[in-house]
Amino acid sequence: MKNSVRLPAVAGQFYPGDPDALRSEIRTMFSRIKSNPPSGDLVALVSPHAGYVYSGQVAAEAFASLKEGQFETVVVISPCHIEHFPFASIFRGEAYRTPLGDIPIDSELSSAIADGSDLIKIGESGHVTGSSGRGEHSLEVQLPFLQVALGEFKLVPIVIGDQSPEIIKDLATALGRELKSRNVLMVASTDLSHFHDARSAESLDRVFINNLTDLAPDDLLRSLSDRRTEACGGGPTAVVMTAAKILGADCCSILKYANSGDITGDNTSVVGYVSASISRSAEHPEDCVREDKMQKLVSDDDDRNPCDETSLTESDRRFLLSFARHTLESLFNKKKVDLDIPSSDILHEKRGGFVTLHKNGRLRGCIGYIEAVKPLLDTVSEMAEAAAFHDHRFPSLREEELVEIMIEISVLSPVKKIEDVSEIEVGKHGIIISAGGQRGLLLPQVATEWKWDRETFLSQTCLKAGLDPDAWKREGTTIEVFSADIFSEKEMQSQ
Repeated sequence: MKNSVRLPAVAGQFYPGDPDALRSEIRTMFSRIKSNPPSGDLVALVSPHAGYVYSGQVAAEAFASLKEGQFETVVVISPCHIEHFPFASIFRGEAYRTPLGDIPIDSELSSAIADGSDLIKIGESGHVTGSSGRGEHSLEVQLPFLQVALGEFKLVPIVIGDQSPEIIKDLATALGRELKSRNVLMVASTDLSHFHDARSAESLDRVFINNLTDLAPDDLLRSLSDRRTEACGGGPTAVVMTAAKILGADCCSILKYANSGDITGDNTSVVGYVSASISRSAEHPEDCVREDKMQKLVSDDDDRNPCDETSLTESDRRFLLSFARHTLESLFNKKKVDLDIPSSDILHEKRGGFVTLHKNGRLRGCIGYIEAVKPLLDTVSEMAEAAAFHDHRFPSLREEELVEIMIEISVLSPVKKIEDVSEIEVGKHGIIISAGGQRGLLLPQVATEWKWDRETFLSQTCLKAGLDPDAWKREGTTIEVFSADIFSEKEMQSQ
């Protein structure tokens, strides 16, 4: 056998490669969830597959209610981003490995699912490194969540290389046939629309979510074919929906919806994410949760004083800039960041923050957390990497560019909702404007750099959100402010 154990392909990229850090991050995401799990007998989950910094909290909503030992086997079905092949591929090896350990393959169930269809094969296609030189991430990123939630279980990993109706039908039929007498959970891996502005993305994603909530796989496939919605894992989702209905499922509950703009603050080009549970609730079908859950990710931390100063010392600022640069260097030289971390408490407090990269005085990347979801050190480290490699407006940073890069960090105060725009101080406050599912953010320094007055700042933030420039004047528009401690390598070098 060529590859007996499938090694992790995206550990340290899409999610932490260190097992302790990975387990801690997942448990932290689980701890933020306040809602009660849907009722009924769980049959399947739908979960996104972007990097944990973007879609991890949405995915966590799907897995958080699982109990240790609840399922003997999990069937995870994903699309393939690395190569094309005209069948559904079940990994033929002995185990899938993550930083948390090896997950044994349920070879008996795998063989039973593949039996009787030429469109379902046991092999390595889609599982190991493809012709692109990359490893498939969309199945792998689901596994650490399952390991933390369930503990030990067996795995049937299925990657669909061609999401044709024939493959979807054969795989769904096989799952419906083989899972009837087994204690098995299905998981469909999918992201939603890609690289539209937030308003357009929400419109496309709503079609997907409505089809999913209605448990209407044929409608979903038509919507995808007609381009009324988008989902890279539309086929896996349709498979799980169809098989779940064969197994008696009658209820789909949408657990969380968000898009990447909720993390980056950039609503001009986003990726949509959804998590959902599919269950049997024949005794009490009215318990099925069908309310609109297309709300955005927000922090549940409300025990902080709004618009507090960040209380960073000069030493803290210098350390964070050094930490960000060492983080970028480590991504190229593959050496662990080895710095003595100061004892300053604020470095370990949850803080929102942005990392901005400039090259020759021009923007080269900028991404951050709006909300205080992680300790400041983690925020700076993750956003430095994201600004370098995941700001879609720019190509990935090259190692030779490092010497030309100037790093700027903005550490955000907690956000405060305001009722009167006269409270906004240009040069001190950043603004977040939300209306009709749209959300836009501009940092305080943007208004200063462009010499805007208060009304222009408000109008420009509306435009950033995809709203008309006067939306801030209308009832129903939410305006929030925050302050930021902004410091840069250029500033420190001049001192």
